[in-house]
Amino acid sequence: MKSATVFGDVSVDVDDDGIGTVRLCRGPSNFFDTASVGDIRRALTYAAEQDARVVVLCSEGKHFCAGMDFGHDKRSAPEELYAHAADIIATPLPIVAAVQGSAVGGGLGLALVADFRVACSSTRFWANFTRLGLHHGFGITVTLPGVVGQQRAAELLLTAPRVNGTEALAIGLCDRLVDEQGLLEEARRFAAEIAACAPLAVRATRETLRGDLADRVRTATKRELEMQLRLGRTEDFKEGIRASRERREPRFLGR
Repeated sequence: MKSATVFGDVSVDVDDDGIGTVRLCRGPSNFFDTASVGDIRRALTYAAEQDARVVVLCSEGKHFCAGMDFGHDKRSAPEELYAHAADIIATPLPIVAAVQGSAVGGGLGLALVADFRVACSSTRFWANFTRLGLHHGFGITVTLPGVVGQQRAAELLLTAPRVNGTEALAIGLCDRLVDEQGLLEEARRFAAEIAACAPLAVRATRETLRGDLADRVRTATKRELEMQLRLGRTEDFKEGIRASRERREPRFLGR
């Protein structure tokens, strides 16, 4: 295996079987910002340049990704962040995400850029945006319905339930369910099945299946960002953040 290359908060390596591993290293919660999402994009580009056939997307720490830290993160530029997200969607390499702990908010969006998700029963997928008084982002408008269907996506976004790994498998939100100790191993096994197939055929087939997904994400994120900026100025959003920090039910007033 080649030694790992580091892009900011992200490491990447490619083994002799053509399996790349892109790891977000901001544990324990792996909150992201514009820079770290850009680092993931650069790591995926590097993996492709190193002749990877497939990538395992994972993270170190307790949670796969807890999204953006609204209380402390002042460095993010949303337009640039979402441009990086669309570029990640456009990567030519199939991606298998190993999702431990929680994939919350934008962290769910990051899990959804992958072609496949491997989870365990303790994994929690949570589109928590309406519980914060905010609009979803990261292209979830497009990616979530593509994975679970329009009606189920509407339910997940409008009622904001936490979905465990078993439930996620039942609705197609994850593709394989294993014990937590075997999560990364199973993701790599899944990736190896892809890497064993003809790489040109895999890329061509994936490109056909994804179609104009990246372009649709670029269009969707413009609307998502517009709504996020508007709702981010409301009293409901302030209440949603306060309630989240205080671990209590929010009291929304519609203003």
